[in-house]
Parts: sequence; structure tokens; C-alpha cells
Amino acid sequence: MKGIKKSLTEEYLYLDFSHQKEGCIFPLHTSVTLFLLSYCDCTVFKVFLVLPGESTVISALKNVPSEGVEIQIISRQELPPIVQSCCLPAIVERPDNFCRAGLAVVLRHIIQKSYEADPSKKEILELLGFKKTCLKACAEVSQWTRLCELTIPLAVENFLKESFDQPPTIPAAILELEKKLSEPVRVHNDDKLRRQKLKQQKAAGVGPSLAKGKTKSKGHRQETSEEGDSSSASLELKVAFSKLTIHKEPASANREPSHIRKAKASDLPPLDHVFAEGLYFTLADIVLLPCIHHFLVIICRKLSGKLVEFPLLAAWYQRIQEVPRVQTAASQCGIQFLSLPELQTTSSQQPPNLDEAPCAEEQNDPSFIGGPRPTMTKLMEKGIEVMFSPHPCPTWTLDWDTLPAAVSPKEGKMSSDRALRKQQQLNNLVYMVTNQAKPGDRIVDFCSGGGHVGIVLAHMLPSCQVVLIENKELSLIRAKKRSDELGLSNIWFIQANMEYFTGMFNIGVALHACGVATDMVIEHCLRTRASFVTCPCCYGFVQNTSKLNFPKSEQFKKTLSYKEHMILCRFADQTAVQLPPQRRLIGKQCMFLVDLDRARAAEEHGFSVQVISMEPESCSPKNNMIVGVPI
Repeated sequence: MKGIKKSLTEEYLYLDFSHQKEGCIFPLHTSVTLFLLSYCDCTVFKVFLVLPGESTVISALKNVPSEGVEIQIISRQELPPIVQSCCLPAIVERPDNFCRAGLAVVLRHIIQKSYEADPSKKEILELLGFKKTCLKACAEVSQWTRLCELTIPLAVENFLKESFDQPPTIPAAILELEKKLSEPVRVHNDDKLRRQKLKQQKAAGVGPSLAKGKTKSKGHRQETSEEGDSSSASLELKVAFSKLTIHKEPASANREPSHIRKAKASDLPPLDHVFAEGLYFTLADIVLLPCIHHFLVIICRKLSGKLVEFPLLAAWYQRIQEVPRVQTAASQCGIQFLSLPELQTTSSQQPPNLDEAPCAEEQNDPSFIGGPRPTMTKLMEKGIEVMFSPHPCPTWTLDWDTLPAAVSPKEGKMSSDRALRKQQQLNNLVYMVTNQAKPGDRIVDFCSGGGHVGIVLAHMLPSCQVVLIENKELSLIRAKKRSDELGLSNIWFIQANMEYFTGMFNIGVALHACGVATDMVIEHCLRTRASFVTCPCCYGFVQNTSKLNFPKSEQFKKTLSYKEHMILCRFADQTAVQLPPQRRLIGKQCMFLVDLDRARAAEEHGFSVQVISMEPESCSPKNNMIVGVPI
């Protein structure tokens, strides 16, 4: 076919398969991935459906898009070793040492490879959204990614399993999605579009009260007064669908009248949702479509009275069918779209705010006193003071001059001063790891970035397997290039959120993992009973998440509230060299106390833990090391 480029690297796509029911392939992550392959008309991957057990015997699959795609059935035991250590879906490049794992990472890669194979399909790249960031942030820090990638697919799977003998509970995730579709849209040219919408409303004769965003949504048409053109599509729809039509942009509006141009931002009407993320059809819609379709099938069949609770979801479901190629992809995947009645958004009842901070009650805590000193005094009264463990070998250093050039961070794009500090940081981590490592150990470099830590360890410990885990693709590609230059054969590269790495390992290491990422690394090591060497960073980003709560240790929980812990975290970031010495000292003390809480929590899980200051201290303003060994 004209314009098609042959992929230089053969890539294998592995998908979980448990069963198929009425056109729905389980788990839903697999249905979503197959739907995207159909939508992109992508044939660059060899696709494997992976059975949970050893058996590969399976009845014929129906409605699996296979035209131009080679699909094989294998058992989990037949997976490449690197994939056996990851959650599916996963994509592996040959030779089997570079893996992409997790739904969002895999889907984003499929889009990129589809576009590379046929650059004329620019609309496929549009699925990645503004600045190509759609579902890029990991699920642990992004509520939206978590909702699309994890919460909704799992909630719908569980909902489909219900027998409905008893009145069912609508999944909270579905209620949350309905709520999000009611929220005003924010886009990069927000002000301009809102002024165009105001102009459209004025022209249609919409009154001032409606001009402030109190319009009703009827299906996907904007209601106007009788004098207006009630059949015309809303501004949002025109803008949204212009993105989906090649070579067709919305007609540029003439200069707005003065009363529109000078209207206050607060008086401009909000933009309504067209698709899941706002105005534009993105990967989020692709992920949600199979999930919401199968949810609505059950609602319409068995719980039709419940449909009125989801007018915005129903409108989105109808609207998405108008997107080019969605109908084709759906029919290839066995999705037969429902025809839903038009629903009015009459209910003023709002779904519960599921993302409300767990410690919101502390906002009005009358006993709370701001600043770090009262908090540190409170800890001192309980016998908790700043006291670092001694560094075991403060003068030890790698002989950087004798190491191959590709091992040194100087190979990266950084100044000589920064490269020296990075070498000093690596001296500390490498010493701690090499002192613990035994031949045959697996060492995981979490949040590996460009591979500064992992590559040194792989070179220094050829009898150990080193795994680099990083969410950012370009960083990992740079690391692989350096590794290839060195000819390292004991190293794996996994682009994934760290939670999607499920393999066993002996030592976990992380240099300057931001905010809660350090806590996630430690938790991973605690579960696996692996030693850990971590250097925390970005203390100000530490906050409660869906899986982590602060303070962590029982001792700190009995002494500090969540808000007081946050005060320590905020001041722990004030250690920059340009700050006054006294302020830096307080920052260093707060940094130690936050890390001491982490250390005590690990001790409660049967670990021996030390908080050590890296040498020389000038190597980084964030110079703490938390070193833990299972007892």
C-alpha cells in the first residue's frame, strides 16, 4: 500500500484472555486494545492471547479483528521472561529485553507505531490529545488516568459478573464519569472559544441567564430559543468534529462585536463536554467505549429504569458513534451499538465527590499551629529527634576514569558540575547496592530515567540481572542506546508504571524518585521482601493517594496529623544552596523527619532501616538515603 513503512523492529503484543461472552472479550483491557487495533487498522504487531493456565485449547473466538493481524493463543508459561514479570497488556521488541507494559503505555505505543507505519493517518496521532499527553501521567498520580485505565474497566467487569438477583449497585466509577461529563471544559484556547460561544448564543437569542452557562443539554444539540436555529450544532460540536475531518477546519469567525470582545471572562459561558476529555476525541474515548457499551447493554436489558441516571453518558455514547471509523472498528470487534432514547438532564442531584481528600476534616482543626517548629517540637517531646546513621564508607568512590565512557553520566546532556554531582550520588548508591548484591540477584532500578544508576550497576555486577523501570519512553530509549554501546547482556528495559512490574527481585534502588514515588518503591520492596536503597526527592509532592496514607508509621500517626506531616514535607523541600543557612538547616531536619517516618514504617514490616546523609553533602540538596534490609 502506498505510504506504508515497514516496521524495522518486530514487535509482539501480549493480551490476557480469560473468556468471551456476547462479543465481549475478557478482561476488558484486551477488548479495549483489540478495539484500538481495529480503529487504527494496525497490522504491525504479532498478537498473542495469553491463557491463564498451561492449556492452549480454546473454542473458536468470534469477532476478533484478525484481518492482516496474526493472532495466536499461548499459555502464560510460553511468555518471554521479561513479560512474565509484568502485567498485561505488554509489547516486546526483539530481542526480548525492551518491554512496554500496562494499558495506557501499550495503547499510546500502538498509536505511535500506527502513525509511523502510515504518516498519512494524522487523525490517529490526534488520539494522543493536546501536546500528546492523553493518559500519559501514571495512574497513581493522575485521577483521570486511574479512572480510565484501572477503575472503570475493573468496575464494569465486576458489574457484568453480577447475577442481578438483588438490586445491583451501580459502580461508583460510572457515577464519577457521569459527574466529570457535567464539568466545564478547559482547553488551551479556552477564552477565544468561549467568546465565540457567547456570540453564537447572542445570535440565537439566548437570554443573559443562559449566557452564563446555564444551558440545558439535549442529546448533543445545543438548545436555543425559538428565534434561533434549533437544528444547528453547538460551537463545541463544530470544533470537535472539525478535528476529525481531514483538511477541514472550522470557519474562522470574523472579529467579534465590541460587547463580545470586551465581555469579562467571568461572564463567558462555559464550554460543554463533547467527548470524554472535553472537545476532542482522544484515546480516553477509545478506552471507555467498550467498557461503557457493555455496561449500557446490561442497563438496557435488565435495569432500563436506571438509564435516566446517565443522560450525559448516554449522549456521549450516541455522539461517539458519529466519529469516522468507530462504527467499522466496532463491527469488527462484535460491538453492536444500542439506540438509546434521548434523555433530559433534569436531575439536580450530584454524584458524591469520590476524590475528596480523606483528611478534609482537618481543614478546620482548631488545635493546628502552622510552621515546622511546633511540629518538630511535638516530635521531640515524644523522643523523636534528628540523628542520621553514620555513613559506612564516606570516602569510597568508583574509579570513573577507568570505566567506559558510556557508563558515566558525563555522556548525558549535562554540565560538568552537574555530572560530577551525579557521579558522587552514584558513588553512594552503588556502594550500598554492591555491598548487598550476590551473584544471581535481580536488582530493579525504579524510576530509572536515563539509566544512570542501572547502567553502572549492570556494568559493575555482570553476574546480576538489572531491570530498569521508567514511565517516560524517551528516557528509557536513551538508556538502551547507552547499554547497547556497552554490550550489556544482563539488563532489561521496562516502560511501565512500577506497579505493573510483578516479578520477584532482591534489591530495589531509586535515585531521586519524586514525591510518593519513593514510598511506592519502598512498598514494592516490602511486599517482595527485597532490600532497598532510595534517595527521596520532591517532598512537597508527598500526599495521600488511593493506596498510601501519611504519616506512615504508627509512631508518627500517634503524634502528627496528616496536615502536620504535610507541613514537614513542604519545608523539607527548602534545602537549596541559595537559601539562608538557618532555613536550609530547618529544611534538612524536616527532610530527615519525613524519611524517619518512612524508615519506621518499614521497620514495622520486619526491616532493618537506616537514614544516611550522602557524602559529600554538596552532591545534592536532596542528599538523604533510606537503606533497608529484611531481617
